[in-house]
Amino acid sequence: MTDYTMSADEIPVDASQKGDKLALTMALDRYDRHFPFFDGTATSPRLEFRTFQVGMVTPLRDGVRRHGRMLHDHEFDVAEVSLSSYLIAIDKGLPFTAVPVFPRRLFSQSQMWVRSDSEIVHPRQLAGKKVLLNSLQTTLSLLARGDLKFEYEVPLESISWFTIGRDEIPVRLKDGVSIEHLPEGRDPGQCLARGEVDAIFLPHQPRSITSGTVPARRLFPDVREEERRYFEKNRFFPIMHILAIRKDLAVSNSWLPRELMETWRRAADIARSYYEDPNWSIMPWARHEFEQEREALSGELWPIGLAGNRHNLERMIEYSFDQGFIRRKLTPEELIFDEVHDT
Repeated sequence: MTDYTMSADEIPVDASQKGDKLALTMALDRYDRHFPFFDGTATSPRLEFRTFQVGMVTPLRDGVRRHGRMLHDHEFDVAEVSLSSYLIAIDKGLPFTAVPVFPRRLFSQSQMWVRSDSEIVHPRQLAGKKVLLNSLQTTLSLLARGDLKFEYEVPLESISWFTIGRDEIPVRLKDGVSIEHLPEGRDPGQCLARGEVDAIFLPHQPRSITSGTVPARRLFPDVREEERRYFEKNRFFPIMHILAIRKDLAVSNSWLPRELMETWRRAADIARSYYEDPNWSIMPWARHEFEQEREALSGELWPIGLAGNRHNLERMIEYSFDQGFIRRKLTPEELIFDEVHDT
C-alpha cells in the first residue's frame, strides 16, 4: 500500500510574494459562492489568489481529482477537499491544516435514490438490501451510513454495500460490514435499473437519472420535510468539504488562516447579494426558493468559524471513528489551525 505520509520539510513552498501580498494557488469547484474568487471580486489586502477550477469526478476548466491533487500531490497552497478524506489525512499525520470554512454541504436524505417502482420509502426498509456508493471514503457515503445508524437505527451490517470509485486515501470499513467493489465505469443508474442494487447514495446523481433515462425517485416521499426535521433536530446543514491549507505555509505565515477566513466572509456576502436580482439565476423562481428556504430553515446554514460548526464536526468525527476510518476520536481543534481556534 502506498504510504502517503510526508513531513512538512519535504514539501516545497510554492506560495510567492507579490509586492506586499502573498500569492496563493487555490483549487475550488464552480459553486455560486466561489464566483467571487473566479471573477476577482473577492479581494484581500494581503493575499493574491490564483484560483483553479478543479472538479472531482467531472473535469472542469483546470482538470479533475482536486482532493487527490491536494492531499497526495500537494499541488495547491489551499484547496477545497473532502472532509472525510481530511479526517483520515489528519489521523495519519499528513502535513495539512485547515480553516473553519466549509465550501460544500449536503443533506444525505436528498442523495438516497431508489427505482421509481420501489416499495422502499424509509431507511429501515434497506435492511437486507444492496446499496451502491461512489466510494467508501466519500463524505456523502460517510454521512449517509452514519445517518442510517444514528438517525434511523439501521445497522451497517444489515446492508450489502457496493462501490464504483476508488478512495483518495486507502481505507476499509470495520469488520462485519459487507463491501464489494464493482468495476469502475459502471453507470450507477443502470445498476439500479437492472436490479443489481436496491438503492444508490451518491453526491452527484448520474446523468442516466437526471436525464430521466432511468426512472428513479428519492427514497423519502417528502424529502424536504425530512431534511427540515433533521435540521431542526441537529441544527446543522451537514459539512461535505473543508478548506485545507498546506501546514508549512500556515506555520510560516501564521496570519494567513485568519485573513483567508475574512476574505471568505466577503465572498459569501457577495454571493448572497446575487439573489437580490430576481433574474440572477436561470431558474425563474430562484428568488422565491431563496425566500422560502430562509423561512423553512431558520438560522445560519453556512456558518464560518469553529464555534458555529463544532457540533457538526463532532458528528462527522464520530461517524468516521465508528466506521473504522480513524484510529481515535479527534477533537475539532485538531482539524483547525491553532491561530483560528477562537473563531
